[in-house]
Amino acid sequence: MMKFLSLLMIVVICACIVLPQISAQKLQDKVTCSSRKSRCFLRSISCPKQCPFTTPKDPKAKSCYINCNSPICKAECRHRKPSCKGIGAACYDPRFIGADGVVFYFHGKRDEHFALVSDTNLQINARFIGHRPAGRAHDYTWIQALGLLFGPHKVSVEATKASTWDNKVDHLKFSFNGTEILDSATSSWKSLDGDVTVERISSANSAIITVYGLVEIGVNVVPITKEDDRVHNYQIPFDVDCFAHLEVQFRLLDLSADVDGVLGRTYRPDYENRAGLGVAMPVVGGYDKYKTTSLFADDCKKCVFSSKNDGDDKGSM
Repeated sequence: MMKFLSLLMIVVICACIVLPQISAQKLQDKVTCSSRKSRCFLRSISCPKQCPFTTPKDPKAKSCYINCNSPICKAECRHRKPSCKGIGAACYDPRFIGADGVVFYFHGKRDEHFALVSDTNLQINARFIGHRPAGRAHDYTWIQALGLLFGPHKVSVEATKASTWDNKVDHLKFSFNGTEILDSATSSWKSLDGDVTVERISSANSAIITVYGLVEIGVNVVPITKEDDRVHNYQIPFDVDCFAHLEVQFRLLDLSADVDGVLGRTYRPDYENRAGLGVAMPVVGGYDKYKTTSLFADDCKKCVFSSKNDGDDKGSM
């Protein structure tokens, strides 16, 4: 009897040691790198304790992701909402941060479309809205919508017009292959093949769009505020339109050496930054090179996208 009790106590003690470890493992997600050119390709790595989940329930909590461009294969933590100060950002009137971390501005034209990224198997266009006060030679412009092309598919996200701004009212609109998806009452959506996901990361005006193996895009909808108007002298007609627009941050994966576009060109291995160093607002040209005829067109002079390309024959970076 004593031997049996002793054996039972040993089993209980072992269970107390092992079970918490098993539970802890279950409380941590795993992430996998989908970039073919990364040394981490298809590596499955556990998330750190500081950010154990890829999609935390708390919208303010950091999420777990794997940085495929890092020489070290490890999971890292990040804020889920897009950062206008991070690489791949496109915010404000529009201000970009290239792959080299350098800030530059691109002044397009209101109600026109421009290729932000054009690669052999991915095209991302932007529609600009804008305002030109009396006496000004150029438009103030902001990104109102994005159109993505990959294979035979089309995805769009846009900021809907608002005459007045209310943070509690959602102004995001999404579509997939021409069909509207993810209404304001739905938190997430996934394509039938699982390659495209759209997830709201707050109750209104923030989301993440993911095309597996190609791109992850964080988007916020924000208005032009009266303080913005005062500082920049936009002269916005607030009784008509508050110019709701997108703040965006791209995480581009598996790009070819031929990638182009207003932002995409900064990811080329032979890219030379020609923005004026030391200039407060370095403006990069390319209006005529990157203009497309619509949100889903790939007809700019520098566009390299082909819907027939599946990415297997891409040039190496």
